[in-house]
Amino acid sequence: MTSNPMIKSARRALSEVLKVQAHESLLTISDREKQPIGEVFLEAAKSLGMQTDLYMLPEELRPLRDIPSNLLERLAGINVAITTLASLPAETSFRVALIGQLIKLGVRMGHSPGITEDMLLHGPMNIDYPPMVKRAQRLMQLFEEAASVHITAPRGTDITMQIQDRSWQTDVVYSSDGIANLPCGEIWCAPVENGANGTLVCDGSIGDFGMVPAPFKLTVVDGKITAWACDDKPFGGKVYEALTLDEEAGIIGELGIGVNSGARITGNLLEDEKAFETIHIAFGNNETMPGGQNRSQTHRDFLVRKPDITITYKDGSQRQVLTNGVLQLS
Repeated sequence: MTSNPMIKSARRALSEVLKVQAHESLLTISDREKQPIGEVFLEAAKSLGMQTDLYMLPEELRPLRDIPSNLLERLAGINVAITTLASLPAETSFRVALIGQLIKLGVRMGHSPGITEDMLLHGPMNIDYPPMVKRAQRLMQLFEEAASVHITAPRGTDITMQIQDRSWQTDVVYSSDGIANLPCGEIWCAPVENGANGTLVCDGSIGDFGMVPAPFKLTVVDGKITAWACDDKPFGGKVYEALTLDEEAGIIGELGIGVNSGARITGNLLEDEKAFETIHIAFGNNETMPGGQNRSQTHRDFLVRKPDITITYKDGSQRQVLTNGVLQLS
């Protein structure tokens, strides 16, 4: 068995999360920047007895908007795919299309745009997986029979979302109706697309854009963004441009809660959204989530620190499951 700590970490993720088996096939999809990490996953897979292959994105065609035809051909017949890629804002539509295609083909996916060596060596992938699985499963259990959630946070977030009959998923153990991020560590659902109202103030990070230089405020009416404000106007304008990429880019797509005790807030949303004491709300595509009807080409997450979440159940009863960001699972 290898003594390389990064390969050890990748092995654990492949075994614990994606449940790979010897003699299955794995394709790593990588790019020039993240190729060394892609090769770590290849070595980890080989050490587990898997057949492996590497696909490098064509740098001359980037940013990609859709799946290259020669990559589509390589997806046929594989069991597992790992995407170790730089997280480019302009490639969201490519990543959304790739996720959809892999789910359609029944390929187990470890999706890792923006993954770093530090994530493999420390923090979110250097953890004890079983307690995280137990934590995620308990939290999802608490959302059974939920009708709506009310979310508040210290910087001004105050938003209510309808989530009735929208099932929750997690990436801590791969399931056939979802995907797994590596690092993993969240639960999520697709809120009712026209059922969110209130104010969202992102005081953490934004997917592909990094840590906010100033809180980014969104006003949401019937599930759609109607206004934004940010003291850093150039930054805010770039983010809002991404939220208007198409007609559904500014419509509610996801509510997620971090459950990974090793995840840190670094400005890289791949890790940030898994961190304790955070939630994230996304706008855009959610068609791979149970009940999701948003078919936007994009999906943009906004992180909120120290939230309170109160569930209202179908019978009218209520329960608080996060208090100042702290999970209330007992």
